[in-house]
Amino acid sequence: MVKHTLDIKDTDPLLLLGVNDRHIQILTSAFKTQLVTRGGRITIEGPKDDVQRVEQVLKEMILAINRNGELGPEDVKTLVKVGAAGGAKLPNGDKQVILYTHKGMVSPRTAGQRRYFEATQKNDIVFAIGPAGTGKTYQAVAVAVAALKSRQVDRIILTRPAVEAGENLGFLPGDLKEKIDPYLTPLYDALQDMLPHDKRRAYLEQHIIEIAPLAYMRGRTLSSAFVILDEAQNATSMQMKMFLTRLGVNSQAIITGDITQIDLPASQGSGLIEAAQILEGIDGIAICRLTDSDVVRHRLVRDIVKAYERQGI
Repeated sequence: MVKHTLDIKDTDPLLLLGVNDRHIQILTSAFKTQLVTRGGRITIEGPKDDVQRVEQVLKEMILAINRNGELGPEDVKTLVKVGAAGGAKLPNGDKQVILYTHKGMVSPRTAGQRRYFEATQKNDIVFAIGPAGTGKTYQAVAVAVAALKSRQVDRIILTRPAVEAGENLGFLPGDLKEKIDPYLTPLYDALQDMLPHDKRRAYLEQHIIEIAPLAYMRGRTLSSAFVILDEAQNATSMQMKMFLTRLGVNSQAIITGDITQIDLPASQGSGLIEAAQILEGIDGIAICRLTDSDVVRHRLVRDIVKAYERQGI
């Protein structure tokens, strides 16, 4: 039996311990330990391995509170599962967490994804360019939701070119949301993993999260917002310039795209390719290039990407 003490005086005790010590109960049910809170400290007593795991889970709980501004019982259960399994390690043995969600922990899974995440923490504009399956969109949405939860921004704006409709959606039936939804499905899919249904619906209804076609960004100034432009390889040069100049005070943008999947007419160049060339080296802007080694979908996706690359397609 061993005993460790953890300093928690800088953390909101209600968030950490839970209502009626619910979070502590989850920990003591999962590990053979006793926890005593007194004077801004938690004392953990029990078998050495369990004490070490509980201490690590508590540290991750504190990290989640600092990043997300909240922590619920489901978050604690997720962290307990990770702790019981020994933790999820990145290639270099370090662990980074982008977001704790109702479905689990979102972390970079490759060296390239880790560089991408680190770039978002140091720059106001980040370009993520790479093939399908490298987590460009998913990680962008996770970073945006984390920024919203930690109150770094007041809203999230997700946008994407609607190339197939030529950005002219007026002839389609329904309201704006119904017109553009088919083009924004990947963004909705990511949001479903990041936020519970009720909270996601409330954010959308209150316009805390806004989803709109790229054409509707013209003329706006986006302040205190996290803005994601997805499928940016299908933005023209003028559209890209328009989007980048929308950024207002206390805002951040991530632009994602795959330059091997350009759907623009042959006569139009991709604004993503042009922007990556002319903006590289500007302080506050990062260009992250992901490769097939960063593919995290089905194992065959990486082989498919390589096969097409060999054919120059």
